[in-house]
Amino acid sequence: MHYIFDFDGTLADSKQCSILATQAAFKKCQLTIPTTEQIEYYMGIPIEQSFKEMAGQPFTEQSFQQLLTTFRTFYKQYENETLQLFPNMKDVLHTLHRKKVNCFVVSSKKTDVLQRNLKALGIESFFTACIGSDQVKHYKPHPDGILTLLERFHLEAKDCVMIGDAIFDIQMGKAAKCQTCAVTWGSHCEEKLIKEQPDFIIRDVKELLQVEAIK
Repeated sequence: MHYIFDFDGTLADSKQCSILATQAAFKKCQLTIPTTEQIEYYMGIPIEQSFKEMAGQPFTEQSFQQLLTTFRTFYKQYENETLQLFPNMKDVLHTLHRKKVNCFVVSSKKTDVLQRNLKALGIESFFTACIGSDQVKHYKPHPDGILTLLERFHLEAKDCVMIGDAIFDIQMGKAAKCQTCAVTWGSHCEEKLIKEQPDFIIRDVKELLQVEAIK
């Protein structure tokens, strides 16, 4: 079984960083500041999409790019002090790596930011490849990210499991015809995740080592 991970809310706890950076960016750009609940709901899809939803107003191309740039500046400022792996995650990834399980990341972050975060957390070497939002034409829950991996590495969808904390991750995995595994320690609650009918749902990081049993 090949593991395809989401990043935010699945591998790493970036909730505080995302909330702080989003609210700071909206405030600086003189927009209505989104609530914590709004931000948490949209975690898992790219800011190019979620920010328009949260703002609820049209942008000029220039003003929208200014918002994105401002967010990325604040995110980089906050990430060193707030971004962290979920407990036991590094040990689990090390075990999977030792067992020669292919692990990938498909994220709504841009690839350079994703790689920077993986490196900072000391887990970059555990992944065969990562796909950021800049490598796809269509964002989550569209399956572009997974389909890119399948084509690039000649993988069969039935041999892959998409692991994520948001309904968008499960929807993406299903659209790609992969197995799906929802984790409950991220942004979306268990009740919402169950409604998406994932093949597997886990509540503890160490249970990731049992996902191989999904057939």
